[in-house]
Amino acid sequence: MTLPCITDARRFDASAHLPFFFGDERVGWIRRGDVALLARWPDVFEIADTGKSARVTLAAKFDNVTARSAALGAVIGALAAEGRIPGWRDETYAIRNAFDAPPLAFIERAASRFFGTMTYAVHLNGVVEYAGSASPRAPQLWIARRSDTKATDPGMLDNVVAGGIGWGFGIEATLVKECWEEAGIAAELAARAKAGRTVHVLQSLPEGTQAEQIFVHDLALPEDFVPHNQDGEVGEHRLARIDETARWIEEGKMTVDASLATLDLLLRRQWIDEDACEGIAAIFEPPTL
Repeated sequence: MTLPCITDARRFDASAHLPFFFGDERVGWIRRGDVALLARWPDVFEIADTGKSARVTLAAKFDNVTARSAALGAVIGALAAEGRIPGWRDETYAIRNAFDAPPLAFIERAASRFFGTMTYAVHLNGVVEYAGSASPRAPQLWIARRSDTKATDPGMLDNVVAGGIGWGFGIEATLVKECWEEAGIAAELAARAKAGRTVHVLQSLPEGTQAEQIFVHDLALPEDFVPHNQDGEVGEHRLARIDETARWIEEGKMTVDASLATLDLLLRRQWIDEDACEGIAAIFEPPTL
């Protein structure tokens, strides 16, 4: 059975976009309908919209991180003022095609999907296994419900902790920060998280393109631990059975990202059969276009 989250994670039509380049390096994807907006800045973008060489290229005169960031920043500010880039976050993301690569430019987080640039995130599976309990029980997962005021996926179910990695933060530092903000998990406990696999998402969304690598982690939580959100981004937390969580994934009640991160855990622990997740192996590899 092909789950909705697996299909959605690669629901992307390259022909409906133009690749976005810095020099000879593709750094993103821009919807054809948005290219006309960028044509208002001919001194910033070179646009070729026909043939095999169709692309949007940042003007060659912007040949360093500072110049690229300033040029893009002016455009992003204008588009945001017009409502073309929603959900302003006041967070800086680096444009880079690999997590450990040097930044090519810096942009506001909200603009990353408009330009379809690569982003990075952490997702944490909070697991309660009851190993030492006097009355053994099946493992359960702490699941969050996103706040109804979130800019993306409001009210949907999510992992107990999930967050984007802003510039200046590493994977572990982001995980510790998000653990406290989203679930009240102290740094000492968060540091015990174990890395899972990396999920690769490339999907079209209302605000643009999500091209993202998600670093999945698992954390064994004490039986008496109850998550407490600190930053207002979580509406509630639920302690759920494995079969209950699997049903939410099947019904599309969890976000695509959280569904894939949770499936990674369930497959690694052999709590579900891989035959129930047709096509998921591709999600752990970068997409080829």
